[in-house]
Amino acid sequence: MPDASTRVRFAPSPTGMFHVGGARSALYNWAVARQSGGKFVLRIEDTDTARNKPEWIEGIISALASIGISKDDPTFEGSYFQSHNADRHREAAQELYAEGRAYYCDCSREQVQERTGSQHLGYDGFCRDRGLEHVEGRALRFRTPTEGETVVVDLIRGEPSFPNSAIEDFVIARGDGSPVFLIANVVDDLDEGITLVIRGDEHLSNTPKQQLLWEALGAKPPVWAHLPVIVNEKRQKLSKRRDKVALEDYLAEGYLPEAMTNYLMLLGWGPGDDAELRPYEELEQKFRVEDVNTSPAFFDIKKLTAFNGEYIRALPLEKFIEACEPWLRAPYANWAPEDFDQAAWEAIAPHAQTRVAVLSDITANVDFLFLKEPVEDEASWAKAMKGDPAVLLATARANLETADWTSPESLKEAVLAAGEEHGLKLGKAQAPVRVAVTGRTVGLPLFESLEVLGKDCTLSRIDAALAKLAG
Repeated sequence: MPDASTRVRFAPSPTGMFHVGGARSALYNWAVARQSGGKFVLRIEDTDTARNKPEWIEGIISALASIGISKDDPTFEGSYFQSHNADRHREAAQELYAEGRAYYCDCSREQVQERTGSQHLGYDGFCRDRGLEHVEGRALRFRTPTEGETVVVDLIRGEPSFPNSAIEDFVIARGDGSPVFLIANVVDDLDEGITLVIRGDEHLSNTPKQQLLWEALGAKPPVWAHLPVIVNEKRQKLSKRRDKVALEDYLAEGYLPEAMTNYLMLLGWGPGDDAELRPYEELEQKFRVEDVNTSPAFFDIKKLTAFNGEYIRALPLEKFIEACEPWLRAPYANWAPEDFDQAAWEAIAPHAQTRVAVLSDITANVDFLFLKEPVEDEASWAKAMKGDPAVLLATARANLETADWTSPESLKEAVLAAGEEHGLKLGKAQAPVRVAVTGRTVGLPLFESLEVLGKDCTLSRIDAALAKLAG
């Protein structure tokens, strides 16, 4: 079990955006490290030089910081780079060769397939006892035991066992001498003193091989914890080719880091009660890796969005105003910068805060305040302008002309009276007014919006709608 000597690690590859599954793994590792008073080690596995990019490395560190995993925290250690440890990887591979735990092989894939008669069967051990020496082009294979079994101690999955006879003699160094991921990963974990490995269950099949390498190198393997796969609504594993999986994309859309953190912590684990919305600090204290489920975790975007809406509504108003700022300017804003009115924005913000679920929604909700004319949405126009809308709009305009524009209630009464005069309830009466003024059938509370927009602009837009209806 985790204690003060616990050392966990998060070891992403800088080959793309930061996957939400990686973010969950990082959060679970972070929670264990902070609970135990141990260390969270960040290791950048950057040996795939063809795909690595420096900006991805900075992106990893920035994404971690956005969900509260800061390199300024004393729990944080690193960043280490796998490429900097290449000499140790080679030394470990040669140590295994010198001890007879590995051997050179000159078999091609085609030769193995010809002997086994199948492309699905693993290596057949042909070179195991040939005594080949190192020659350029010969791979170095680990000599796996032929008897017994390898038992993996996993805090989530118990103690799965793997017959050694079913584990092929796997490659640990390529024909050019470069070590493969399996041994590099083990050597790095060993050198960094990792005691607990918490990672996705796609790595479980590698674990017996890695555990054999730990033992062959004379070290005690860590305890493992393999997290359940994250799936989409079709119960397919989240894929960057098919699903939106980058943490950065969600943050850029206006999901709050606190909401993302809360939601990700609950993907496969729960605090044991019905309260899901809670600050990370509370989740961290309640988290127990051994309580993580083994069944797939559904990444429910609708639930995440609901979480986010709750977090937005809980923000102090001034924080909400500040958080929306990026979506009130280019490239998101569809109005000229000089037409933005800070006072109008701050006046409408309390009403907007109760309506938006994602911060990027704010742009379409307030654009009517800053555009010279409302947006043209023909679907909204067709939906609202049914029956005899011109008569209703003309009556509403006349009533609004004499209404008290310092009171949303007075504006409501003006439109309500217009509706009653034409046999319409408020909902039917206000729809044409809303579309005439804002361009859309849905939006912020109408009468508070009219008050902020002002009398002159409101009446001018109703006049424009009447002219359009007149043809």
